[in-house]
Amino acid sequence: MQSCAPYRPAGPGRPVWHPADVAEDELRVEVRVRPGASRTSVGGERDGALVVAVHAPAVDGRATEAVLRAVADAFGLRPRQVRLVSGQRSRTKVVALTGDRAVLAARLGELLRG
Repeated sequence: MQSCAPYRPAGPGRPVWHPADVAEDELRVEVRVRPGASRTSVGGERDGALVVAVHAPAVDGRATEAVLRAVADAFGLRPRQVRLVSGQRSRTKVVALTGDRAVLAARLGELLRG
């Protein structure tokens, strides 16, 4: 499959995905990470991305692992249903969620509203 830049529908807070790269049961979401937070939380929006605050520091991928676990918990998914698509060393990441796309999109809307 050819790699291409994520497609971003118009408007802030929309899921990031490209139709050619995404399976029917997958939703891609852009997240903005706040490592070293006093507690882990998922919710709110910054520049159109879902905000994920994690207690783990941004060292040796620990914050990324914590983000994937926090996102799985927030969406009610198993950890294996959440994977990193891009942004291994960036505060802005794209994660793929596997499940019912309509249910995931509805939950994303709730989380973006905080």
